[in-house]
Amino acid sequence: MVYIRQVIWLSDSDRTKGYAVDILFGVTSCCVQRSRGLPFPLYLCAQIDTGGADEESDSSDSESNDVLDLMDILFGVFCECAELNPDPIESEVDILFGVFCECAELNPDPIESEAEAILLGFQHFIVMLATTVIIPTALVPQMGGGNEEKAKVVQTLLLVAGINTLLQTNFGTRLPTVIGGSYTFVAPTISIILFLSPLSAVPLVSLAGFGLYEFGFPGVAKCVEIGLPELIILIIFSQYLPHVVKPGKNIFDRFAVLFSVVIVWIYAHLLTVGKAYDDSAPQTQISCRTDRSGLIGGAPWIRVPYPFQWGAPSFDAGEAFAMMMATFVALVESTGGFIAVARYASATPLPPSILSRGVGWQLWVICSENAGLLALTRVGSRRVVQISAGFMIFFSILGKFGAVFASIPSPIFAALYCLFFAYVGAAGVSFLQFCNLNSFRTKFILGFSIFLGFSIPQYFNEYTAIKGYGPVHTTGRWFNDIVNVPFQSEAFVAGVLAYFLDNTLHKKDSSIRKDRGKHWWDKFRSYKTDTRSEEFYSLPFNLNKYFPSV
Repeated sequence: MVYIRQVIWLSDSDRTKGYAVDILFGVTSCCVQRSRGLPFPLYLCAQIDTGGADEESDSSDSESNDVLDLMDILFGVFCECAELNPDPIESEVDILFGVFCECAELNPDPIESEAEAILLGFQHFIVMLATTVIIPTALVPQMGGGNEEKAKVVQTLLLVAGINTLLQTNFGTRLPTVIGGSYTFVAPTISIILFLSPLSAVPLVSLAGFGLYEFGFPGVAKCVEIGLPELIILIIFSQYLPHVVKPGKNIFDRFAVLFSVVIVWIYAHLLTVGKAYDDSAPQTQISCRTDRSGLIGGAPWIRVPYPFQWGAPSFDAGEAFAMMMATFVALVESTGGFIAVARYASATPLPPSILSRGVGWQLWVICSENAGLLALTRVGSRRVVQISAGFMIFFSILGKFGAVFASIPSPIFAALYCLFFAYVGAAGVSFLQFCNLNSFRTKFILGFSIFLGFSIPQYFNEYTAIKGYGPVHTTGRWFNDIVNVPFQSEAFVAGVLAYFLDNTLHKKDSSIRKDRGKHWWDKFRSYKTDTRSEEFYSLPFNLNKYFPSV
């Protein structure tokens, strides 16, 4: 399929490179079916500039030339694909990646101004705030703390998240990933990608998004008169308005989060000052009111978080092992997050050495919601995420200002999750295009791993909710956590199960390799086999010379 899409050119003088941002015209379909070689059609996607819908008619000649240039390229590709050769897979994979580079060379940093980059960075900061607030809200009261202690924990989490995000984007994978807290660590308070195929990546990445369904609409329903309007307005701004109103700079889809959050936040504040919730149940007031988080009153104006602020750490061997297991689960979940971010940032598939490097710099886990925000804004910019890390550090020190944003009602964030986690899950589903879905082996691995990925954690969570402890219940609490925690993560269960089945089930059969989609990723198993890997993942300051990737 040939998709004609609008391109923001990097400069007016150089019309050879640009960033595809929007579909303007219809779709022209064509396919090449070889008489021998590939048993399936090849579909190519190319993106070119059409000059924009609001340009004057005198630009039609240049637009026609652009289209003719594209057709010349595609015609050449179709001819090459149709040639019979003894090794069609390798040749046609190279041709496909070549035409992607030539026709749709996506700029990894398509920001036109510093102001736009700052606003996009602030948007990432707003999105990651929810997890940063939810975790202290759950843990601090159980440890005997109040609003002041909760505010200090939020400040500390923001500071560490900001530092960790800077380390990850500069020296880790270098993907535009936001690193934050993980729900995996609440209960117990690697490089597996080498053998990962597109088939086993589908359950892992899909459930890294879809598996967080409990934080979506159930959170919206806690205050439906706030959460539902946020969800509706977000969809309107991000999906409908960009195709109805075209101001020319992608304002609505790129800043849909800021627009919708501000509108609904003001609406929620008007309900609060209008005494709409004065007679409501306490839980309703906590979810709906804009003045019940306790963070603003408890946060100091200026405070720098520091190590050991709550005293010297104590060490317990059993609890340390429990945290190790929680860390391992978080790393598996983060692997799915890294793959989704690479997909939405237009980066090449992660080489194993790059993933290992990212894990080495990872203190927490990838914020899946921010991976979804990359898909919504279609801006996979490392610089934007680094700016968001600056906001995290800034507001961790100026506590009162950070607490204002952290007091946004949780149903607003839950509405954002409905869209962002869906995007992450969809990134996993998109890897099915590399797999043979006519294979019963493929259907078994996909269906079985995804079903148990939902079913097993559901059992463990329901058991814990009813009994107050997990199915494994011994006198050793640390042992209970080691066993129970992994089985409460949908992404971990589905990913590990699919990984095991995919690498043990009839693996030696020659046709299985193509069914798994393994041949599509062979090109990127090594850092040095594709020049684009160096473009995306090379370290700054020429550090690759001293810390080479393989």
